[in-house]
Amino acid sequence: MAAPMELRCWGGDWGLPSLHPESLTVMAYAKFSGAPLTVNTINNFWRAPKGDVPVLVSEDIVISQPAKILNFLRKQKYNADYELSAKQGADTLAYIALLEEKLLPALLHTFWVEAENYCSVTKPWFASRVAFPLSVYLPGKMSREALNRILLTRGGPPLYSLTEVEAQIYRDAKECLNLLSKRLGTSQFFFGHTPTTLDAFVFGFLAPIYKVCFPRVQLQEHLKQLPNLCRFCDDILTCYFRLTVSGHSPAGQDTADANLQKLTQLVNKESNLIEKMDDNLRKSPQHPPRKLTTLKLAAGGEGGSPLNRLSP
Repeated sequence: MAAPMELRCWGGDWGLPSLHPESLTVMAYAKFSGAPLTVNTINNFWRAPKGDVPVLVSEDIVISQPAKILNFLRKQKYNADYELSAKQGADTLAYIALLEEKLLPALLHTFWVEAENYCSVTKPWFASRVAFPLSVYLPGKMSREALNRILLTRGGPPLYSLTEVEAQIYRDAKECLNLLSKRLGTSQFFFGHTPTTLDAFVFGFLAPIYKVCFPRVQLQEHLKQLPNLCRFCDDILTCYFRLTVSGHSPAGQDTADANLQKLTQLVNKESNLIEKMDDNLRKSPQHPPRKLTTLKLAAGGEGGSPLNRLSP
């Protein structure tokens, strides 16, 4: 029997199982490959080694970073790519490299560097998921790391100012989205009707851009002009995470939950009504019980008549 596997990651909102792209990637791959992961969202960040998430724990093995986690799952026979050809495997690596080079900087900027998005959405959301005093320190740390990563990879000549860097990373991100849309075309997934590693990475990168409600949404606006990529994200949420476009569970489960809730409300309402009736009875004027008059039978009546049993 395989050892149990636990995935520690950031939780979700806005109809997503996680807001964290790397956590989403691993969660999607586990769904695609059938890996039985127990997902535990973060409530104590110190449990993650060096503060990295997602983290996979299996007995005494602790693995971080999506690529390493996916390799571990493949070794456990949970492989979403077993039907791919050698060329498709090479294409997968090329597109993942494209995502990390062209789309990731804009994604990091949208969440962690764009001041209005960070102050109104990102910072309060992530701070609410960890305890004080870490809630005060951690979002700022993640913001600084995101900016440093952007400048390290994109801040050299000829882009010297932050404004120039921002303009370039969004141009590159929109170009990347266009290429992904063209590659996906009318297919359900990138290599046909079965999702693979590439689908997990694309979903992990696109879904937060697509779903999170930011005040500054230039990348989201461009993504929503590419309906096949939006449909791609919605299909995965619906089919693999049992979430509808609105982020709720399927109608059948919602109906059952609603019926249960209505039944509970009805029972509570009836209980309250009975309690009020009891209170009204206790508060009403009390009269001594009236003694029933003995019923007498007419002469010749049968002594065994049931009316005799009504006499006190």
